[in-house]
Amino acid sequence: MAPATIMASATPAMIPFLVTIDVEGDNLWSKPRQIETRNAAFLARFQALCERYGLKPTYLTDYEMAMEPAYVAFGRDVLARRTAEIGMHLHAWNTPPLVPLTADDASSAPYLIEYPQTIQRQKIAFMTELLERTFATKMRSHRAGRWAFDSFYASVLNEQGYTADCSVTPHLKWTRHDGGAARISVDYRAFPAQPFWLNDRFSSVQGCSSLLEVPMTVVNPVPPALQALGVCESAEKGFAQRLARRFWPIQWLRPKGGNLKSMCAILARARRENWRYVEFMLHSSELMPGGSPGFPTPDSIAKLYDDLESLFDFAAQDFVGQTLDEFRQNAASSS
Repeated sequence: MAPATIMASATPAMIPFLVTIDVEGDNLWSKPRQIETRNAAFLARFQALCERYGLKPTYLTDYEMAMEPAYVAFGRDVLARRTAEIGMHLHAWNTPPLVPLTADDASSAPYLIEYPQTIQRQKIAFMTELLERTFATKMRSHRAGRWAFDSFYASVLNEQGYTADCSVTPHLKWTRHDGGAARISVDYRAFPAQPFWLNDRFSSVQGCSSLLEVPMTVVNPVPPALQALGVCESAEKGFAQRLARRFWPIQWLRPKGGNLKSMCAILARARRENWRYVEFMLHSSELMPGGSPGFPTPDSIAKLYDDLESLFDFAAQDFVGQTLDEFRQNAASSS
């Protein structure tokens, strides 16, 4: 069946479909000592598929990819054609200025929020200037590396002129471990699943910041009665939590291989409940065979694209493509 095309402009019945791509080096899950950027050559195919459906990705770009000529050429092209947005994604351990934080930062991959605030500010400023100079455009959208975000981080983004963040993952808690011991946690389980203006404390309470938080589309399918008992706390290891996760795993609008049905179910629910948006994510390296643990072979990439086409086709009649910045501008004008 020929793919349908999402209309270029939204009607009141259409829900924004935000495509966010974490643009980073090849297979960072393997914690490579030398980061390669071959996945830049695989982005054009994904972009072409998005354009067929009127979707406009936001490419959230980290340091090594901003230094990759093939990606820079790709980014400049999509910006010139206004078919995508370039934003910032910051992995603290390899973004200048390089300041060792652990015995082995390449292996530990510390969160930016673990560094002294002066270093945090310098890294954010460095990445912002690099991206704005490279792509000759203002950086407005951001996602924290490894999803780790806090109030100071948000305040520096505000200072740098960012207007949208998408680091929050509702229902989830992230914990970084050193040698088996928990070092630091970021807990989003109390955060809303819908967009909200940040407050000074980076809590779930609506604030008056100019920075709009656009949480990732993450769904908790645990029945409400069990949620009330606290069994939906995904990062905890109690028996009830393990049981809940076995039968009702957290669902993302994110391809994992074999989860097309659950992604379509999320879109169907968004239609029924008239959500304000849905937010899809993928890593740039997941578009390359061997660039991630989830898609190691050409066959797995072929299946990924089959799923992407089916998902986008399923969305075509009820969803409209927007970049993060476009979504934020619309939110500001309607608030």
